[in-house]
Amino acid sequence: MGTSSWTAASAQPASLRRRGAVLERAILEAALEQLSTVGWNGLTMEGVAAGAQTGKAAVYRRWPSKEDLVADALQAGLPRLDEAPDHGNVREDLLALCRLAREAMYSRPGFALRSVIHECDNLQAERFHGVIYDGVVEPTLKLLREVINRGIERGEVRPAAANGYVFDAIPAMMMYRAKMCGSEWIEQDIEEMIDQLMLPLLRPEQG
Repeated sequence: MGTSSWTAASAQPASLRRRGAVLERAILEAALEQLSTVGWNGLTMEGVAAGAQTGKAAVYRRWPSKEDLVADALQAGLPRLDEAPDHGNVREDLLALCRLAREAMYSRPGFALRSVIHECDNLQAERFHGVIYDGVVEPTLKLLREVINRGIERGEVRPAAANGYVFDAIPAMMMYRAKMCGSEWIEQDIEEMIDQLMLPLLRPEQG
């Protein structure tokens, strides 16, 4: 290659020479950024392409629709909830788990997810049901089950509390108050929910 050709190639922005997984990751990151700033209704494939510093064709080649792109972006970006806290008592474990959930809710993928939940119509929302359930709901419920069952083994929790209604209480409350009341779940709110709602629900009956 001549000197002038080499100079022209090397002068190209690195973003334009990205390929494969590196480019796909940049596009998914740009989609999350768009969702967390302009929301579902404001997100466009053109805007994602501009954010990823690539061409619109590169986006459409991998994801034929906005729904496909957003589903993959959420799957790739949502934080992993893999391990239940174990601080030796159910109150501290629930507090730690709620703090993890709060961090996830207010992360960039969390804002992106909420824009999808709040702005999509019913048909569009169906497309994301599996992503939301598999990526958020089931992992959270799994950790809650572990914490509560561990509390039962220690004698802190009544055995009958290991049921779906109790497991649903924290996620339902956090989502409801975040959406309807604008709650940002400061430390005091988390402690009050655990002390005033969950511990009375879980406490063994006095014989």
